[in-house]
Amino acid sequence: MRTTLLCTVLLLSTSATAMAAETGLASFYPGIGKGNEMTCAHRSHAFGKRLRVSHGNVAIVCRVNDRGPFIRGRIIDVSTSAAKALGMVSAGVVRVVVEPVEDSRPKTPPVENTVVMTGVL
Repeated sequence: MRTTLLCTVLLLSTSATAMAAETGLASFYPGIGKGNEMTCAHRSHAFGKRLRVSHGNVAIVCRVNDRGPFIRGRIIDVSTSAAKALGMVSAGVVRVVVEPVEDSRPKTPPVENTVVMTGVL
């Protein structure tokens, strides 16, 4: 019973991770940014979200700062510095795996709106 439960938990956690990954074509754009910052354009991930982009034996982490790509069949555009790190500059378009990176920083609790009233009632 315990082994079956453990196998079920592992299977569910593995499939959840696999569902979060995308596989498809990536291209790159001339990045206008701060130095060699690795950024990317994605259609649905939130701005600021960090994504792991893997091509062959190389994986990088880049930050979403734009929407796109707008060419059918492509799932992500990466900045020139990210393309250099992935080794895809000469190819132009390559097949990649894109996975969201979990944020390890502690989440700050939301600030509640408070109303301060002054004067005499």
